[in-house]
Amino acid sequence: MDFHIQNPALHEEGKRRIEWAGAHMPVLRQIREEYEKSRPLEGVRIGACLHVTSETANLMITLKAAGAEVRLSASNPLSTQDDVAAALVQDYGIPVFAVHGEDRDTYYRHIEEVLAFDPQITLDDGGDLTAYAHKTGRTQGIVGGTEETTTGVIRFRAMERDGALRYPIIAVNDSRTKYLFDNRYGTGQSTIDGILRATNLLIAGSVFVVAGYGWCGRGIALRARGMGARVIVTEVDPIRAVEAVMDGFEVMPMRDAATRGDFFVTATGDIHVIGREALERMKDGAVLANAGHFDVEIDLEALRELSREVREIRPNLEEYRLKDGRRLYLIGQGRLVNLVAAEGHPPTVMDLSFANQARAAVYLWEHRGRLEPRVYTLPAEIDEEIARRKLQALGIQIDTLTEEQRRYLSTWEEGT
Repeated sequence: MDFHIQNPALHEEGKRRIEWAGAHMPVLRQIREEYEKSRPLEGVRIGACLHVTSETANLMITLKAAGAEVRLSASNPLSTQDDVAAALVQDYGIPVFAVHGEDRDTYYRHIEEVLAFDPQITLDDGGDLTAYAHKTGRTQGIVGGTEETTTGVIRFRAMERDGALRYPIIAVNDSRTKYLFDNRYGTGQSTIDGILRATNLLIAGSVFVVAGYGWCGRGIALRARGMGARVIVTEVDPIRAVEAVMDGFEVMPMRDAATRGDFFVTATGDIHVIGREALERMKDGAVLANAGHFDVEIDLEALRELSREVREIRPNLEEYRLKDGRRLYLIGQGRLVNLVAAEGHPPTVMDLSFANQARAAVYLWEHRGRLEPRVYTLPAEIDEEIARRKLQALGIQIDTLTEEQRRYLSTWEEGT
């Protein structure tokens, strides 16, 4: 099978969306133009398991321009934009295996299709493609992979620690030009966007609980406060908790925040951050959303057990009527709220993230056979190069060190 998508006839709308996103991804466009000439990935087979969105499409087109053969499957059953998938197949000749709303069996069958053409490099968002390749013993011939998000990096660091990782992984998520912008500003804006589209409720004046104060949680808290919410942060890391306090947010355990919140958003990458006890203490009308990669952060089994009736009350919004009469509202089945109920991160920040992905793929190929099966970060010079390209695209100039200043910073002698 060359592809499996919802409807090829949707391709014209998808192509327009891809072009719109591409117009706001100048760094990736520059890299594509360079790669079209140098062809650094000529004949290299790349298998990708990413969110099938207009921004991802621009990455796939860039990799193909660099000479690679590419196959793409979805990294989340509900994040696929079917018109974009159609355009990639029909207009750009890239095999895609992704259907919005696909079930678990179809999801893994699509990953099988990506592995079927024996990729030499894997690109992941959440780690499912790489984990499945390891689980099924299909790692031979793969020179390396990349990982887009915190959740996947956590998985691969655990595999490295246990001696289970069979090929090197570039943690794209750990590049400063990724997490400082994509995680913070992208997640912050797109999470609020998803909540607004799903509920059409006013955030101003509400109590907004953010679970986790990593870069994604910081972005969500910042944007919620900007919308006029009173923000509470829950954390397990004492240093991040102090940061949240110093940033002006209330900090408390989830057990206490549960009785106060109007909106709850999880962004931790861990399981059951909102558990049965918190659900039992929430007030009538509370809205639950998850911004983590997997749908495990809210205890959905406990929510169902506490409920006597469930109904879809708006698109992407389910009402759980509890046995005591309270109503709790779940957005997007507890999956990634910004991609299920909205369109994901703006292309402006994905420009940086996918520039990292493109550079990482070339780096892996150029260093094939020389990297151990470990989790790596892209070299700082690549990070800084991407930032400089972004500044150039924005028309912004910055200072450079003089030779005297460089010498001063490199000496250990007295500063007088």
